[in-house]
Amino acid sequence: MRPFGDVISIAAARAIVGAAGTPLARRERVPLDEARRRVLAGDILSPRDVPPFARAAMDGYAVRALDTTGATRAQPATLRVKDTIYTGQMASAPVSAGECFEIATGAPIPSGADAVVMVEETAPGSAGTVQIFTAVGPGQHVGQQGADIRSGQRVLGRGDLLTASRLGAVAAMGYADVEVFARPRVAIASTGNEIVEPGTPLGPGQIHDVNRYTLASVVAEHGGVPVARAVVSDTLEALDRALDAALADDLVILSGGTSVGERDLIVDAVSRRGRVLFHGIAVKPGKPTLFGEIDGTPIFGMSGYPTSCLVNAYVLVVPLLRRLAHLPPHDPRRVSLPLAGPVRSVAGRHQFLTVRVADALAHPMFKGSGDITSMAGADGYVEIPDTVDRLEAGETVEVVFF
Repeated sequence: MRPFGDVISIAAARAIVGAAGTPLARRERVPLDEARRRVLAGDILSPRDVPPFARAAMDGYAVRALDTTGATRAQPATLRVKDTIYTGQMASAPVSAGECFEIATGAPIPSGADAVVMVEETAPGSAGTVQIFTAVGPGQHVGQQGADIRSGQRVLGRGDLLTASRLGAVAAMGYADVEVFARPRVAIASTGNEIVEPGTPLGPGQIHDVNRYTLASVVAEHGGVPVARAVVSDTLEALDRALDAALADDLVILSGGTSVGERDLIVDAVSRRGRVLFHGIAVKPGKPTLFGEIDGTPIFGMSGYPTSCLVNAYVLVVPLLRRLAHLPPHDPRRVSLPLAGPVRSVAGRHQFLTVRVADALAHPMFKGSGDITSMAGADGYVEIPDTVDRLEAGETVEVVFF
């Protein structure tokens, strides 16, 4: 056994991770169908007006506003209907005095017309005419050319996250693809002679790999590309080979092998090739967490216990990953609720207590660092400061949702 040296506070760990890593400079072009929640790598200027022509905002009649002056139901204006304009087609001729076109919503306004009378304010007349029951002003019920976007206008900028509405704006300008920042590639590997893949029968003393799947899910949810690596055995040679492969990626996460046993070798593997920035945090769960870097690539060594690993992934990995991906800081939903039952904590260690929200109460769910159901049944967590050793039932706590 090799006891931990000085452990650091969670605030210090967050600060160290917060100062590490640089947003990726790599760029790529992707089709709009694949651009959801990607981050723009440059400004987007519109090559055209949107809409590209003046169009009817209502079903009705395209008219010269002047020809409707004074029109009422008692004294309607009578105009000759030249033709009908549907969407996707242009008028057969311009509008002259005393004339109009029947027009569908979204159809181009014919030359000479400057307003639309809603069909509800009209009635068919005789011999190809229509009666107009209300006066309209120039531009009324007309969507003007370029009213939404002007040619040359900067519509979106570098660093903008492509949401549904922003993708709609890109499509409206006619772009089929966009240039975005590449997503960080995150190498994920579990370590330990006892770890086997799910679907493989368990031998004596073996357990199925959990952390590779939970970590991959977190990475994918926060802008990264999880790169699954094979389980790594408990030798320095195996760890060196794993690091050789993983350092081609932008971030490396290893789980297991970060504690103080003679086979907990990640600290040795990282320190002899790079530097360890911290090893050991005064938190529960997740005390053995390690963070370092090799040739500028950030390395996380997470506890092998599933709850410890996943909690610290949310707390430490997500902020760094989102920074690499040019994503805005994560702002999880929070709610203040009474605690359903009393909780003991460990003085001197900042605790992340997993909880389930039900019946307007926060129900403690933590069983143990090695129990994945401490997370599977939880909706979020409560942070208990290292100065608090007990919370009473009914005490108000802030729940941070996963």
